Amino acid sequence: MSGRAVEVSVVLPAYNEEATIENTVATTLATLDEFLPAGAFEVIVAEDGCEDRTPEIADRMAEEDERVRHYHSDERLGRGGALNRAFESADGQTLVYFDTDLATDMRHLEELVESVRSGEYDFATGSRWMPGETADRPAKRDVASRGFNGLTRLFLGSKMRDHQCGFKAFDRTALFDVLSEVEDEHWFWDTEVLVRAQRRGYDIKEFAVDWEPKGDSKVDIVRDVFGMGSQIMRCWWEFSVQPRITKRVSITAGIFLTIVAVLLMGQYLPLDEVLTQMSNADPALVGVAALVYALSWPLRGTRYRDILEELGYTEDAGFLTGAIFVSQTGNLVFPARAGDAVRAYVVKARRSIPYPTGFASLAVERVFDLLTITMLAGVVLIGLALTGATGGLESTLFGSAPSGAEGGEYGAAGQTALYVAGGVGLAAILAVGVIVASARSDRNFVRGIVSGLSNDSYADYVAGVIERFTGDVQTVAGNRSAFLTVGVSSLAIWALDVVTALLVLMAFDVSLSPVMLTAVCFFAVSVGNLAKVLPLSPGGVGLYEGAFTLLVVGLTPLGWSVALGAAILDHAVKNVVTLVGGVASMFVLNVSLTTAVEESKDARAAADPAEPTDD
Repeated sequence: MSGRAVEVSVVLPAYNEEATIENTVATTLATLDEFLPAGAFEVIVAEDGCEDRTPEIADRMAEEDERVRHYHSDERLGRGGALNRAFESADGQTLVYFDTDLATDMRHLEELVESVRSGEYDFATGSRWMPGETADRPAKRDVASRGFNGLTRLFLGSKMRDHQCGFKAFDRTALFDVLSEVEDEHWFWDTEVLVRAQRRGYDIKEFAVDWEPKGDSKVDIVRDVFGMGSQIMRCWWEFSVQPRITKRVSITAGIFLTIVAVLLMGQYLPLDEVLTQMSNADPALVGVAALVYALSWPLRGTRYRDILEELGYTEDAGFLTGAIFVSQTGNLVFPARAGDAVRAYVVKARRSIPYPTGFASLAVERVFDLLTITMLAGVVLIGLALTGATGGLESTLFGSAPSGAEGGEYGAAGQTALYVAGGVGLAAILAVGVIVASARSDRNFVRGIVSGLSNDSYADYVAGVIERFTGDVQTVAGNRSAFLTVGVSSLAIWALDVVTALLVLMAFDVSLSPVMLTAVCFFAVSVGNLAKVLPLSPGGVGLYEGAFTLLVVGLTPLGWSVALGAAILDHAVKNVVTLVGGVASMFVLNVSLTTAVEESKDARAAADPAEPTDD
């Protein structure tokens, strides 16, 4: 190559292109040579984990022609990932890429390159949807392309007609400014680059090109179109929704929804009767219930200590109990289970436990909780079914709920909670099945399942999160002694939770046999807690009460007012104990809850598998 500095770098993303890559490189070099000075350009083959002879051919071409360079990857990076890597290593100020099948007529290459090289535009892209172009597409690709581009313009405010045409040029400085925010590394990369460039105010040229498909497309019409659709929604959320969800908006919306819920409850539920039943409850038994529930918290701290020990950290159970109190208080006060991140912040700030370990230990704890309450619910349900005690429940769920003022509307809410509980329980069992299968096999079941659904960057992100999660669970589950210790602790914790509900229900002076009362409480508490796993309301308020009430009414002769009163009081007792313990722990640990919530945003970012940790 002459001593002239490289001005233009053309990148050819290649995946299994042994039949065409040599002709593509030769055609590219010849076309560039027609309008660029000698030594002013280079061609980079960005080979993306090929399984054929493409790497060998690219190596040979690079040895024979100094204008050709080859970048090899042992694993698939995705089209966007391969382009990012090649552009970072390119020498030119004008960066270009196009598809190796040369579907776009190469007579347009000069206009593409010179639009950016001249400094007139920052970005340039060919378009198959502008007047003057010629494009012969199969019907399925035509419909998918029109639909995708239409949705991109509608949801992301883009002015481009064709975002995915593989024929683009960029000013190096402008591109890397935009790439600092681009998240996708696969087929959506082109679209996200153009959309973010528009939002940053860069000058973009879109011009008509003649285009003819060559061979079979590597785009999976079903998998990749749905994956790209999810990316449109991700960007729409980031651009249009997320900026509007401020803390003030969240709090205001939460207060508004709470007021609406109270008004609706007053309209459809016998609140006067419920309040009467609650006022007549035995305060001594309610007090004992609160004491029993308080006893479960040291067990939570001890269990958390055992989990952390398996992950390589030894801490005091008293401190960890306080950290759990603070985090659970955060879940009661803030939406979307913000308290979970608070715990990671507390153990990091006070004991220097890295954020990833904080989230990992919390994930392990959640698995044991889900398995324990799912098992309890399943065992009790089988026992009730064998004794024929589920007939009333079937009538309540699938027949007509009690009529009149005794809460038919609340029955519908309870049904919803039960469906949520069933889904969560089933998901927990399936997830553990996958974890066990992965632990006993060399195959990566998680990566295989997720990749089968989509191969965009979010799929890789999700797979990474699940892989780390299953790995942490396997760490604890792999030690039989630790698994047994944590499992027994979980059973004890949830048994005390059930005893709390049992004492509250007894405070209403119900006439049930001890066996039936215990069985119903085990089932109602288990299903109620499964129902509130999803962060649909702060502390699961509403979901727990709905499931608990419906089950008590369906399995016993108790009326709606008693069942609902007991559900509300049971949940209230537990939440009050949590709040008292949380406030006390904040004083002892010198932790501000609001500060912890703000700082925990960094905790989530630090625990992201795509980001480096500070450990």
